[in-house]
Amino acid sequence: MSGKLSSVLQHPTADSDQRRLSSKTEHEDFAWDDSNLDRHWHLLFRSVYDGEEHGRFMEKLEARIRNHDREIEKMCNFHYQGFVDSITELLKVRGEAQKLKNQVTDTNRKLQNEGKELIIAMEELKQCRLQQRNISATVDKLTLCLPVLEMYSKLREQMKSKSCQVAVDNIPTLISALLIRARGTAQQQRNLDNIVSQHPRISGGKKSKKEVCASSDLEVKNTSPMSEQDSGILDVEDEDEDEEVPGAQDLVDFSPVYRCLHIYSVLVSNSARETGSYTGLWVKEGDGVLLLPSMLLEGDGYRKYFNQIVGFFVVEDHILHTTQGLVNRAYIDELWEMALSKTIAALRTHSSYCSDPSLVLDLKNLIVLFADTLQGYGFPVNQLFDMLLEIQDQYSETLLKKWSGVFRNILDSDNYSPIPVTNEEVYKKIVGQFPFQDAELEKQPFPKKFPFSEFVPKVYNQIKEFIYACLKFSEDLHLSSTEVDDMIRKSTNLLLTRTLSNCLQNVIKRKNVGLTELVQIIINTTHLEKSCKFLEEFITNITNVLPETVHTTKLYGTTTFKDARHAAEEEIYTNLNQKIDQFLQLADYDWMAMEPGSKASDYLVDLIGFLRSTFAVFTHLPGKVAQTACMSACKHLSTSLMQLLLEAEVRQLTLGALQQFNLDVEECEQFARSGPVPGFQGDTLQLAFIDLRQLLDLFIQWDWSTYLADYGQPTCKYLRVNPTTALILLEKMRDTSRKNNVFAQFRKNERDKQKLIDTVAKQLRSLINSHHS
Repeated sequence: MSGKLSSVLQHPTADSDQRRLSSKTEHEDFAWDDSNLDRHWHLLFRSVYDGEEHGRFMEKLEARIRNHDREIEKMCNFHYQGFVDSITELLKVRGEAQKLKNQVTDTNRKLQNEGKELIIAMEELKQCRLQQRNISATVDKLTLCLPVLEMYSKLREQMKSKSCQVAVDNIPTLISALLIRARGTAQQQRNLDNIVSQHPRISGGKKSKKEVCASSDLEVKNTSPMSEQDSGILDVEDEDEDEEVPGAQDLVDFSPVYRCLHIYSVLVSNSARETGSYTGLWVKEGDGVLLLPSMLLEGDGYRKYFNQIVGFFVVEDHILHTTQGLVNRAYIDELWEMALSKTIAALRTHSSYCSDPSLVLDLKNLIVLFADTLQGYGFPVNQLFDMLLEIQDQYSETLLKKWSGVFRNILDSDNYSPIPVTNEEVYKKIVGQFPFQDAELEKQPFPKKFPFSEFVPKVYNQIKEFIYACLKFSEDLHLSSTEVDDMIRKSTNLLLTRTLSNCLQNVIKRKNVGLTELVQIIINTTHLEKSCKFLEEFITNITNVLPETVHTTKLYGTTTFKDARHAAEEEIYTNLNQKIDQFLQLADYDWMAMEPGSKASDYLVDLIGFLRSTFAVFTHLPGKVAQTACMSACKHLSTSLMQLLLEAEVRQLTLGALQQFNLDVEECEQFARSGPVPGFQGDTLQLAFIDLRQLLDLFIQWDWSTYLADYGQPTCKYLRVNPTTALILLEKMRDTSRKNNVFAQFRKNERDKQKLIDTVAKQLRSLINSHHS
């Protein structure tokens, strides 16, 4: 054919006899070679019609068209019911979608109407709150001025009553005590406001050199990339170790506080009342400091919050040690307990909204700096470290969510094929990523392939990255090596048994996963299971806690990968059975055929070819898995063929149809004898079809005397034939015999055959009744 085309293309002006279609073979080639028709149709048709046999070409072309029409019709018939079901579902969904649309529209309209009233009420509430705040401020100012106004009212009354001497004596008291006191209180308020504004500076000044380095690292962590020298960290480390860090007295001017205290102590006898005034104002400032803004859920917001609290208590500590009578230790301790409880409650609430592991880790580092700083001033901070252990559980959950997405991406992007290796460099790179040793593979020349796919080294490295991430949280928590080891192992077990296991199960249960992918998943999980001991060694090297130590938690990776492998094996068995069912749906037996065909049915030949190619892929699987899959497929095929023979829709069948069915069973037995999977002993695989074989032999050989005589004996030739099954099949053959011999029933042979069938059926019913009794 290619020579004919080349001659036509090379010599377009040659004699027409050289391009003539002179044989049946050439006509068939032209009619069936679609690719040549697409590329050179004008030359081909010219060759056809220049010849004398274009009629034969048209006949072959018509035959090809009819063949295509039959295939298209068969495909349409096969998918027609599914198409009808889909259209029906779409029609149902359309009605439900319209109902949902109407409901959403009504709900939106009602919500808008109700929202208008709510907005009006909120505006009114806003105005009321503003008025309430203004009234409270006015009351506070008037309360402050009330003693002065009372004294001034007395002076006016004394002046009206002509008690001038008494009024003159009260004027110094009004000037020296009340006015100065009011002025001092106002100045005190301004001083406190000034000190509060200096809290972040005070907090920054009181950090140790190590804390400054850590804080600087946190500040530059989320900015643009820069070198360590540019970030200022090296400058901090190179500073003189003896350089003093400025304290609160260097950053804040406390002289107005001292002056106010002096005024109260000289001019007012009841200093305790004024001390209470100071503490009352300061507690109000502390309440404002301890409120964590709901919008500041980033690192800078938390840093500002901690700086304010540290500055607040640094000022309190400084005033405690530099004044007498203004504050005392009991007051500061009580204030710290109140502040600690509110801080922990606020952090618990706000940290629960953190879904980013890096943000939770930054929060942990800030809490550690906060606790270490205040611990240096003598404040108890054990509750903060206890809270960090609670945050650690939340950190583990956020890590698990993050790694769940990582594992899904890895499994989705994998091609589920062995990794090809073309040179030594790539081979060493993969071996460096995943602990794999195979002497036979090392001896093979390049190119060669690893047995596992790419997701094996990727998953293994991500497990190690997860362990590193868990280790970061345990730093500076003052935990022992055993506690760190236990924390890492528990988190890793959750990663393996919950996150990774769910991802693997989801991949295995997908509808579009084929047998090749499932086989590769089994191979991959086998190698990951073997790598669990290396993960144990990896954790041991990090924590320096030997796995033989008492109470050491063991990794559950082996169980996880075993469960995934078993799920993949079950899915292989299910998929194989589904494929077999799809082939059996193509079975089209003529149960009324009088003579059998010369070979097995086409659908069964295709099915056997599919099974052979499938089991050839199972060479890398463990032997038991491949053998179980093969045996399961053969048993399912045998059971399905038996159901096909006994189904109620087949009301009649002839001996010819039964013989054709026997050819198909023989094809199955030949497949079982060929040993598609190594490891079976003798005729073990053929036993899957033993029920069919004995049933067909009984009917084809018509050996009822042997069956009825030996029934129930261990050495019976037809031991696997159930009398109920035999009776069902016999009834179908008897109905066929009656229908085909309505006018031949007067012949003696036919009458004898009918009597024999009736006699056998009666004896089978007797066996069934005796068995039930």
